[in-house]
Amino acid sequence: MPAMSAQPPVQPDLPALAQAIKAWGAELGFADVRIADIDLADQEAGLQAWLDAGHHGDMDYMASHGMKRARPAELVPGTVRVISARMDYLPMETKADWRARERLRQDDPQAAVVSIYARGRDYHKVLRNRLQQLAERIRGAVGDYGYRVFTDSAPVMELPLAQKAGLGWRGKHTLLLSREAGSTFFIGEILVDLPLPVDEATGAHCGQCSACIDVCPTGAILGPGRLDARRCISYLTIELKGAIPEELRAMIGNRIYGCDDCQLACPWNKFAQRSTVPDFDERNGLGAAGLVELFGWSEDEFNRRLEGSPIRRIGHERWLRNLAVGLGNARSGDAGIVAALRARADHPSALVREHVAWALARHGAAA
Repeated sequence: MPAMSAQPPVQPDLPALAQAIKAWGAELGFADVRIADIDLADQEAGLQAWLDAGHHGDMDYMASHGMKRARPAELVPGTVRVISARMDYLPMETKADWRARERLRQDDPQAAVVSIYARGRDYHKVLRNRLQQLAERIRGAVGDYGYRVFTDSAPVMELPLAQKAGLGWRGKHTLLLSREAGSTFFIGEILVDLPLPVDEATGAHCGQCSACIDVCPTGAILGPGRLDARRCISYLTIELKGAIPEELRAMIGNRIYGCDDCQLACPWNKFAQRSTVPDFDERNGLGAAGLVELFGWSEDEFNRRLEGSPIRRIGHERWLRNLAVGLGNARSGDAGIVAALRARADHPSALVREHVAWALARHGAAA
């Protein structure tokens, strides 16, 4: 990938190029493409306060780059603009009452609830590939230029940049919200050294609504725009490498990978859009799987079935940890659940054994 240059080798018709970039993005499956400058000075104090409070938990990478996260030109010298792109991820066949259906699964003590975004192909690969294609289309139009493609893969403040670009606003749950698409989408970006015309940011439209704050099972949303990741179920089931704090386990319920509660409660998600690409369609029956079924997967089966899935990155050990918590929260005394847990009671991993023992105790059963 070419290094950033001090000046683009040619000076194209920048307004026309910006319009072309948006059209090319649509052809590649992006629902919206916008352009912003890279000034995030107003984000630095909030970022530092969040880090100082330890709200990032064990995500040391959030702090390791310091304020470089808010300074794209320090990360990629020569950057003057960001091309920010949105790709919707609801599976193509999603029913109109999808939010009600998801709530019913959460209420089923036997169900294993996987966040909707993670039931298909790994979004990192999908977006990165298509953003790279978009970057190459730009090169075909202007010649060599400096750029870097990112999809949740580097110390870049993606959401503030997307907000500046006009893709949406930061909801009270801290996710990006769009009036046209709710929050069920991924974002990625291309940092470029082309001084493209920028789009206007959009205002916030949450009003007095506090549905996302009220519904959070663990109270991770401390207030509008204030998230303590250490209590967030997505963090606990994906990012946390060690034991899930015991005081939070019962609150997790049957959510074994990620959490959609704040999105299910958000009124704006009545406008959520289906994906136009098949990559995010459900695989391995993860939208209807049971806790006992998934807990029975061997490590080989886990790796084989979840090839190309974002879930695979947590590994089989944490997969079993999460499922053990779900089984501990399932219907008390269920013989099938107790038997499944006992089958893992002597697992080689101390992490798995700890969570299995906790789950068995919840059922009043011994290993």
